[in-house]
Amino acid sequence: MKQGITLRPYRREDAEVVTAMLMPVFRAGDTYAIDPDISEADALAYWTGPERRVFVAEEDGVALGTYYMVRNQKGGGSHVCNCGYITAPAAQGRGVARAMLAHSLEVAPGFGFTAMQYNFVIATNTRAIETWQRAGFDVVGRLPGAFRHPVEGEVDALVMYRRL
Repeated sequence: MKQGITLRPYRREDAEVVTAMLMPVFRAGDTYAIDPDISEADALAYWTGPERRVFVAEEDGVALGTYYMVRNQKGGGSHVCNCGYITAPAAQGRGVARAMLAHSLEVAPGFGFTAMQYNFVIATNTRAIETWQRAGFDVVGRLPGAFRHPVEGEVDALVMYRRL
């Protein structure tokens, strides 16, 4: 993990700072399949919803990013997790996403997961795709035109997978 960045479980008192990270990303509508008009309360409820393990990345007490981990499916698919990651705008390019990814890969087996799957990676989100591929994720599926990008129009969504 990048020196200086620590990860810890989300606490209720993080709600305001986490919401402040979520809203610009959700409003932009170019990396998450979330309604850009989502309310702040609904955005936080989505991110911290039932069964999700939520973490905050910070440095010197300043929140730099957040991620959640949740089982991807129930029953026979419950050994595969899914994660969502968001870096604060001011912290982009500082290795926060890589630190959160490393943390998620490290802790997932302790929660009983043996694989990680990203269900809907927007093909135009090349920084994320490159980061996940460097960490050993494979593109195992492509959904042609499955995402309506606010600038690019219909773009592909990728399914990415890695055994742990």
